[in-house]
Amino acid sequence: MRLFTPGEANALLAEVGPLAERLVERKRALDEAEAARAALLRRIAGNGGDLTPSDVADAVARVDREAAAIGALVDELQGLGVQVKDLDLGLLDFPWERDGEVVLLCWRVGEDEIGYWHGVDEGYAGRKPL
Repeated sequence: MRLFTPGEANALLAEVGPLAERLVERKRALDEAEAARAALLRRIAGNGGDLTPSDVADAVARVDREAAAIGALVDELQGLGVQVKDLDLGLLDFPWERDGEVVLLCWRVGEDEIGYWHGVDEGYAGRKPL
């Protein structure tokens, strides 16, 4: 596990911030694709309406495409040593050793810099100012 200092984590935001923003956008697109697929399945369960096989294939392909894009972004972030905690918020954690204990520096899309940390078991609700 890579450990960051607050300075190192803040410097990395130039790279990970745009990735996290894309992650949030892709998650929204995945949610929309899944809702469209669910609506299509409800129509099929009803009477099928005016559907073609390509309607179903397109809906499934859209969900798969968005899920794959999210997976690639998560892999890229994790490859940098960053932990992805919430796709909707674009919430990222950076492991940091504070007073001999590993804790997590916490950042989310929309914040200018890393200004919070929390214990490994505390999560976002337990954020404390640096």
